[in-house]
Amino acid sequence: MPFQRIAALILGRARAARLLLGNIKSHGAWRLVHRIVRFALAHWRHPTRLLQPAMTINAIPQLRRPMPQALSPARIAGGLICLVLLLAPASWNRYPLLQFDTGGYLARWYEGYLVPSRSTVFGLFLHLGEGLHFWPELVLQAGCAIWIISLVLRVTGLARRSWHVVVVVAVLSLVTAVPFLTSALLTDSFAGLGVLALYLLLFHRPDCGRPERIALFLLVAFAAATHSGTLAVLLAVLAFAVPLLALFGQRWLKSLLPAGGAIAAGAAMLLVTNFAFSGQLAWTPGGFGIAFGRMLQDGIVKRYLDDHCPNPGLRLCPYRNKLPVTADEFLWNDGIFTQLGRFDGLDEEMRSIVLHSLREYPLQQIATAVAASADQLRKVATGYGMHDRMWHTYGIIERYISEEVPAMHNARQQRGELDFKLINRLHVPVAFGSMLFVIVLLLRAGMAGRFDPLARLAATATVAILANAFACGAVSGPHDRYGARIVWIATFTAAIAILRTMTTMQRKTESEGAWLELLPSSSPAILESAAAVEPRPIRTNL
Repeated sequence: MPFQRIAALILGRARAARLLLGNIKSHGAWRLVHRIVRFALAHWRHPTRLLQPAMTINAIPQLRRPMPQALSPARIAGGLICLVLLLAPASWNRYPLLQFDTGGYLARWYEGYLVPSRSTVFGLFLHLGEGLHFWPELVLQAGCAIWIISLVLRVTGLARRSWHVVVVVAVLSLVTAVPFLTSALLTDSFAGLGVLALYLLLFHRPDCGRPERIALFLLVAFAAATHSGTLAVLLAVLAFAVPLLALFGQRWLKSLLPAGGAIAAGAAMLLVTNFAFSGQLAWTPGGFGIAFGRMLQDGIVKRYLDDHCPNPGLRLCPYRNKLPVTADEFLWNDGIFTQLGRFDGLDEEMRSIVLHSLREYPLQQIATAVAASADQLRKVATGYGMHDRMWHTYGIIERYISEEVPAMHNARQQRGELDFKLINRLHVPVAFGSMLFVIVLLLRAGMAGRFDPLARLAATATVAILANAFACGAVSGPHDRYGARIVWIATFTAAIAILRTMTTMQRKTESEGAWLELLPSSSPAILESAAAVEPRPIRTNL
């Protein structure tokens, strides 16, 4: 009978159908039909639930391709809440957070020449906000973060409700460095955002609309142009994606071309801006000088000088027993480096020492690079370099942007009220736990043989964190700043995994209990008999 087939389809078990149909006369056929129709209408948008009375905890619900969602008052309100959360440190400070490197970026517009590790692209970006206390830059940084977070949630099936985005942003604002990155005049906020934007271009390009793909392209390009370390991380993620896309049979060339083109566009953007600012078609200088500093603090420079001095061609020979212990002390404080002309005076000598020491001490170079990378992995504290003793940044603002001086000195940071000790009691353990959690996700995906979007995100985060540890730790020396700017994407991945598990469990509970609503409320015997029917799990694969 058609009625019997409908009942069997909804209940998922012939035994439960027979129990119900056998008691129709005593409990009323029309009442049962009414409940069946109500159940079907309530679930018409999810027809797979009618065929799946239960799912295993590891099952992943089949989701339609996520597409851009229209703005609604709830989403607009949620976006404003997220904006307030991400700009809370700057609002509390009454001014954007500053760091030692901020002055070097601000000066690019005015000084007209290239300096080591200071992107002219980001310097131009900061210059556009002068006169408005740089709040447009902060709003744009926070807006990019909200957009990327919501887009990643959408492609993983978790942005159907606006509160999902608000909850994730609130969690990241509480337990990671994200709000301090978006509230600072520094390139660091674009390191993690660039990685996530590249992930979306590589693995979820079909899930994004054309305007979104263009915006992702521009964001990756800008992130690549802001810092050489970020560029290196993006290249590592791109290289990792090549075998992964080929392995899973995706149209890898169609995905790689936009992603690789975005990185290339960022490199071209930097070259063009350098030429416009300085008249030199050259890359941002300082690569060998930064590497020299890391080798100095690892003892390699001292060993090289001991082996080759006295040498009239080495200006550092007379100072080989007076060299500072750390790279920061050598490069950024007044002393031997300043006496010998800084980067302009020692650039060729530092380049020669770096290249020759790589050839002469390969084992020591490998050992120290591995040790520095490992050290970088554990340096993830928030707020490195954000204090009230940034004399270079203060001097640049006072010299070139005098209208900003009153607001800058009125900020709480410049009064010594900004302290990260209590904050890092939470942030550091969460960062370590997130990195471990991501590794567990990867191992679980490998054992299950299912590399779904969450596993790809976990793999992308892992590659980015490892590449960042090498590019920053082994090349320029370990610093907490480099770790904090990238490790939050591991926390973001962990939050997605937890939220998705909660959603799956909720759907499982609904699918197990929804068919019980069909039973007449006056039939406890039928309820007990139907509940005793053990549903068979149905496994689904993406």
